[in-house]
Amino acid sequence: QVQLVESGGGLVQAGGSLRLSCAASGSIFSINVMGWYRQAPGKQRELVAWITRGGRLNYVDSVKDRFTISRDNAKNTVALQMNSLKPEDTAVYYCAAGISLIRLDSYWGQGTQVTVSS
Repeated sequence: QVQLVESGGGLVQAGGSLRLSCAASGSIFSINVMGWYRQAPGKQRELVAWITRGGRLNYVDSVKDRFTISRDNAKNTVALQMNSLKPEDTAVYYCAAGISLIRLDSYWGQGTQVTVSS
């Protein structure tokens, strides 16, 4: 089993920045990919960004050039730096991890609220 604990999030005005962090513990040898999903009220959960142990990464188009995902393999952490935030970024953000991209939804954090006011 893998445990994911998130920190960060909160309330920010449009144009502001927030940083989310996620620490993994447990059977971390089974994790290759870590990432962040988000779910806004009334919408489906969306994969925002992911990164592999080797550093391959990708973003959903709506956050490219604004969000940056990073990973510290030694500390088993992943972070999401969110800049130029927009009201449409408001959602609960979830850290996720898995052995592959297809299995990224194997393990979940508890979720952290990000609210961007206009």
